[in-house]
Amino acid sequence: MWIGVLCGLLAGALWGAVFVAPALLAAFSPLELALGRYSVYGAMACVLLLPKLGTLAHRLDRSDCMALLRHALAGNLVYYMLLALGVKLAGVAPTSLIIGVLPITVTLLGRHDHGAVPLRRLALPLAIVAAGIACINVDVFLHAGETGRPLWHTVAGLTCAAGALLCWTWYAVDNARFLKTNAHFSSAEWSALYGLATGIVALVVGSIAFALWHDDVTGAAGAASGRDWPLFWTCNALLALGASVIGNHLWNVASRRVPVTLSGQLILFETLFALLYGFLYRQAGPRPLETAAIALLVMGVLWSVRVHAAEERLAPA
Repeated sequence: MWIGVLCGLLAGALWGAVFVAPALLAAFSPLELALGRYSVYGAMACVLLLPKLGTLAHRLDRSDCMALLRHALAGNLVYYMLLALGVKLAGVAPTSLIIGVLPITVTLLGRHDHGAVPLRRLALPLAIVAAGIACINVDVFLHAGETGRPLWHTVAGLTCAAGALLCWTWYAVDNARFLKTNAHFSSAEWSALYGLATGIVALVVGSIAFALWHDDVTGAAGAASGRDWPLFWTCNALLALGASVIGNHLWNVASRRVPVTLSGQLILFETLFALLYGFLYRQAGPRPLETAAIALLVMGVLWSVRVHAAEERLAPA
């Protein structure tokens, strides 16, 4: 289980970077950001799979293909477009902290799964996590006027962040359940297949978007000819390699080794690293409420890990 916890922490460190990329690439639309990142991810996954692509393709059945399709949409494309739009409209901190509710939503959705710790034993850790999230949201609204954004931007951004939260909650639980009941692919093989499927879906969505809105896309490109395309592709390549290829593989390892209720807590590392990277990006340290929130979130996660470790020791062999 502790190997799973470590893999979850490292995945969170890599995933936290995805919250800063939309701020760095503010001149590009959320659709462009998602298609750029996941087309590169798909190309990398194809290269990794090439030596044994034929063998893996023969092992895929209909349920595997449907899982890859729904996970590519919910866990990658739709999730990241909503996240990027949330960052553009509401900022890095509010978006990352709305999505920081994932430990609670995943725990609640996976509470009936095998190996899940009863909610009554997680009540205090979850209460501490909720207190941390409350501190962060209070801080966001106290300083909302300093951003210069219209109120409707903040509201729309938080709505998009909530949509991203729903997407990833469902994906995290469904992916964990699928991996636990389907062991015919290793974590590395499933991660690579997942990346290839996401790349294919990204190309299909991109082709449809270009066909439907060709004039709008070419017009926007001409009007924004000063956009930094080298930075765009560099950021997307780094996200594809770090957050998608490596991060998703680490998460699949974690998902196979820990109960769903604990995997929900481990997702919180993504929020903590997103906050850290956000502070570095804005070149300012955390405010008092942000510091209190981070301390509460870390305390809640560590407590939850201890509860799961105790439950594992007591479980019959």
